Amino acid sequence: MEPLKIVAALALSLVMAAPPFAAAAAPPAPATPGTVDDVVSTVETSTELAASQSLARRLQRIDGLEGVTVTVRDGVARLEGQVIDVEDRVLAAQIASQQPGVEAVENQVELSTRLSDRFDAAVRQVTGKLVRLLAATPLLAVALAIVGLAWWVGRWLGRRARVNRLGEDNPYLDGLVRRLVQWIVLLIGVLIALDLLGATALVGAVLGSAGVLGLVLGFAFKDIAENYVAGVLLSLRRPFAPGEHLRIEGFEGKVAALTSRATIMVTMEGNHLSLPNALVFKSVVLNFTRNPNRRFDFVIPIDTGESVGDAGELGLARVAAVPGVLADPGPSWQVRGYEGVGIDLQFFGWVDQRSTDLGRARSEAIRQVKSALAEAGIEGPRSVQFVHQLPDTGTAPRVPSSVENDPADCDTSVNRDIDAQLAAEQRALSGDNLI
Repeated sequence: MEPLKIVAALALSLVMAAPPFAAAAAPPAPATPGTVDDVVSTVETSTELAASQSLARRLQRIDGLEGVTVTVRDGVARLEGQVIDVEDRVLAAQIASQQPGVEAVENQVELSTRLSDRFDAAVRQVTGKLVRLLAATPLLAVALAIVGLAWWVGRWLGRRARVNRLGEDNPYLDGLVRRLVQWIVLLIGVLIALDLLGATALVGAVLGSAGVLGLVLGFAFKDIAENYVAGVLLSLRRPFAPGEHLRIEGFEGKVAALTSRATIMVTMEGNHLSLPNALVFKSVVLNFTRNPNRRFDFVIPIDTGESVGDAGELGLARVAAVPGVLADPGPSWQVRGYEGVGIDLQFFGWVDQRSTDLGRARSEAIRQVKSALAEAGIEGPRSVQFVHQLPDTGTAPRVPSSVENDPADCDTSVNRDIDAQLAAEQRALSGDNLI
């Protein structure tokens, strides 16, 4: 500021010291009273006016800041007017602070509460986006073509990605690998399309939030994720196959399907049973079908006065004669226990579950042993004895018929009662079955 004052003082002294002929050469100008400070103030005012006009033009070129007015005085820019968003108010202050000659900003801009202003701003924003979208239509078409091509290439590669080429055939893993390949190729295509459209910031935001989103979903869907992982592990280990007879945590039935979340079974009563995969994976699974040979047993009590050896041999012969009972390993018997009123004889027999039903064979074996002991006069335990005189009717006592005691007439075939329901469940879950 001092150089300006010096220049103004020199100019004023030169004017006052001008020769007389200069005044005669031109008509005298009206006298303007003033000092050096007045001249400097005039120079400062013109500089501030130029700064105000420059800053106003910058604000006018920005959408949303058209209603902001600027006044620059003594190095302080005073902003007034109304805007729609808080971001516009902050942006106006930032632009003013970057203007040369502005040392401080007094932001008096207010937020407009008029509905018409907000509606006009929304219309302008939507119109601007539509215009930009129309201008980017060729790039958008190319981006969509890239995504479509990635989807087709992913399906093509997925159909040719098979795990069973490396070893064991696993339909679920084949499907999982196919879907994984499809999604990876499609994701690559989407990332290329977004980069082509200039949406790299969106790509970074999506990739950055994927980890956080994964953690949130992991906690929110812990049980679902646990069952899904257990289903994958069960499909890899394959502890059972469709149609096999299992007992899991006290639940018994035949396997219909293994889905991503549950193991579906049909109980022996024909009921639909769904067990969570996590429960199945952590439980003790008893598979009755994996080994085709299965043993049955039953207990027959006899009186303490009867011959244990004779009763055992008679019963053993009848068990061996039951259709479906295997000769290797053959049937056997043992004394299970002795009580004051009787002796318990336990008989064992083996059947091939592929051709013989265990329950039917056991039932027929019990009937045959009981009949053999009755024919031999071997009685059961007698805790209390009754004497009953039958009237003489002239008829012989009833003797069990040969048909009743003939084991060839019994049915020990495999039980097919729930096969139809089991097949229906397997058909219904064929798309989700992992085994």
